[in-house]
Amino acid sequence: MALVSDLTTKVLFETEKGYSYQCDLTNSIIINFADTMSSYKIQDFLIFQRKVNSVDILNMLYDLSDQSDAQLIETTKRNFSRNLTICEIVQLRELLNGTKFTLSLHSMLCSMVNVELI
Repeated sequence: MALVSDLTTKVLFETEKGYSYQCDLTNSIIINFADTMSSYKIQDFLIFQRKVNSVDILNMLYDLSDQSDAQLIETTKRNFSRNLTICEIVQLRELLNGTKFTLSLHSMLCSMVNVELI
């Protein structure tokens, strides 16, 4: 089973708090963050990444109320639903942005190789 797993998954990005990989069998991005695994099609992943990036961390830092210490982060299809602290939001951003960068870089390299082959 490990052989099949090695052949069908590609690690995209890894941080201290989690990692992401691409599954070729399901054509999806798997995010493992703080022991929570969630799977996304590419469009859903991009929506989730934008949603996490839209959290106003500066406002959370300056707001002294108890409600601003954490924020509920959910995806549209309920793949991920957690109340995250400011530090966890920053760590999740790092993981998602790193994953998106890796996907963009891979796409750009593939298009460059295809242009040179033609």
